[in-house]
Amino acid sequence: MNSNNNISGFTLAAGILGLIAGLVISALVSIPISNLPGWMGSILPFFIYALLGLIGLLLGISKGKNIRNFMQSSFNTNQLSSRSNFSSSILVDTSAIIDGRISDIVATGFIDRELLIPRFVLDELRHISDSPDAIRRNKGRRGLDVLSDLQNSNKIQMQILDVGVNYTNEVDSELIQLAKNMNACIFTTDYNLNRVAELQGIPVLNVNELANAVKSIVIPGEEINVNIVQEGKEIGQGVAYLDDGTMVVVEGGRRFINSSHDVTVTRVLQTAAGRIIFAQTRSA
Repeated sequence: MNSNNNISGFTLAAGILGLIAGLVISALVSIPISNLPGWMGSILPFFIYALLGLIGLLLGISKGKNIRNFMQSSFNTNQLSSRSNFSSSILVDTSAIIDGRISDIVATGFIDRELLIPRFVLDELRHISDSPDAIRRNKGRRGLDVLSDLQNSNKIQMQILDVGVNYTNEVDSELIQLAKNMNACIFTTDYNLNRVAELQGIPVLNVNELANAVKSIVIPGEEINVNIVQEGKEIGQGVAYLDDGTMVVVEGGRRFINSSHDVTVTRVLQTAAGRIIFAQTRSA
């Protein structure tokens, strides 16, 4: 109802401006005509006033609608643009900051969107860094160091959001709700947060999934050279690791521990923790 009243008011104002413009033009045109002899000099100016005033009024109303539509379209475009800017931002979870690999990813230039750190995530980091447990304390302090590196990086923009946590909710719940409100995505290494966010339609950038995606691709039957470093769980097995950290279980590799050896890939197993490659020695 208010929208219709605003539209009518805008159109009426445009019509009045058109009417005034028509009357001004009529006055300019009527000056020489009023000097004509007889009835033409006295009646014709009134006719011109009425005609041009009416034309001005109609043009004002017509053009007023076009101007209003243009302004409304521009306003909607700005709103969409603003919302798009929100969606280009990344909310960073505590686990991803403590993990530390986000700093290396940013340094490579793979992330060019603004990183947003909610204040409740920063508070959680501070709480962890003050923990009496030495391991938790070191993790928290490492997370604060990572934040400092990101803040000083010239590769990315980082902003601390002054958003507190509702004490009735957990940090993860607050992060998911904030991502919904801002139409942003979440950067995390937390498997449970990843699943919950995806179930609610929130885009997630998971460092572990990225790490798995960029690991070397091997196929059964391919030969690779590995350095066997330890025994496996089964009799005769040896264990090696690729440069990207992928575990290689080598059947018959126990006797080649602490040496490099050519092995043939037999199968590749994908697990929640990552990939495991099974292989056997060429002489097996």
